[in-house]
Formats: sequence, C-alpha cells, structure tokens
Amino acid sequence: MWHTYIQGLLVGLSLIVAIGAQNAFVLKQGLRQEHVFWVCLSCALSDSILIVLGVIGFATVLQHYPEIVQLAKWGGALFLLWYGYMHAKQARRGQSAIELNNASVQGLKHLIFISLSLTWLNPHVYLDTVILLGSISAQFEAVAYFAAGAITASWLFFFALGYGARVLTPVFKSPKAWQVLDGLIALVMWSIAWSLIF
Repeated sequence: MWHTYIQGLLVGLSLIVAIGAQNAFVLKQGLRQEHVFWVCLSCALSDSILIVLGVIGFATVLQHYPEIVQLAKWGGALFLLWYGYMHAKQARRGQSAIELNNASVQGLKHLIFISLSLTWLNPHVYLDTVILLGSISAQFEAVAYFAAGAITASWLFFFALGYGARVLTPVFKSPKAWQVLDGLIALVMWSIAWSLIF
C-alpha cells in the first residue's frame, strides 16, 4: 500500500513541478507575499478535485473495459517519455528567469479568479491531472492510495512553493535554476515511464 502511495506522490510531484503559468503565478505571489494562503489553497483544492475525477473515472471505465489497462499503461509511458524529453530539451536550452512585477497589491477575489482560471482553463491540466494520472492509477489495485499520494504531492508543492518563495528569490532570478529543475523533472518522468513498462 505504501509503495502505491509513494508512486502517487512521485508521479504527482513530477507532473506538478513542471514549469507553467500556474506555478509561476504561485511563485510570484509568494515572492510578493500577497494572499499566499488563499492562492495556494485554491490551487491545491482544484488539483485534488481533478485527481479524484481522473482516478474515479478510470476505475469506473475499467470495470466495463478491462483491456483499457494495457492501452493506459503504454499510453501513459509514451506520454511520460515525451514529457521527459521536452523537459530535457528545456534543461539543455535554458530559459528565462521569472521576472517579478512590482505592480500594486491586488485584491483577494482578483487573485483567486486568476488562480482558478490558470487551473481550470488550462487544457494541459486535464491531460496531466485527469487523463495521465487517471491512466497511471489504473496500474494499481489500491487506487485510493495512489490518489492520496498525488493529492499529498499537490498540497505539499503549492504550499511549499508559495511560502518558500521568499527563500528562493535569489535562486530563481537565474535561468540556471530552471535548467536544473527541468533536468530533474525529465529524470523523474523517464524513471516512472520505465517502471510502467517493465
């Protein structure tokens, strides 16, 4: 059971750590110390809902179509290999550091709206969180443990990113830091793909 939980945690972290608009927004709000708790909470809750939808959806479908397990296994592994490759490319190429904007403090409602929009209006969130996590969860008997691991990863990551941002200010002004992060993401993606295949 714990092995399944850890797998869920690792898959969740490897997907959520990927550099994107949502994480950049949370990092920026953490650096600016604006409504950090509520921004992190909205992102973590949204992720939790999407993870549960993915896991439950696949569990239900598999009861009627068990052959989907093999398709999910190979589809998930191929996607992870490709996703890892994309991050390896970004790590090799390097990319711009996040630029902090010095705009005036924004209202809580406005920030929550942006946070929810970056989550629910992003097509990649459905691919990563619902379809990919859902398909990977199909490999495990104890899907609830896998989902719990992925949800834990989401909550840990968002709150660590939001509240740890101040410490990371000097680091993430450097494009080199993003290269290292992308390299680590690529390695995790490939190792999970390997475990799915073999």
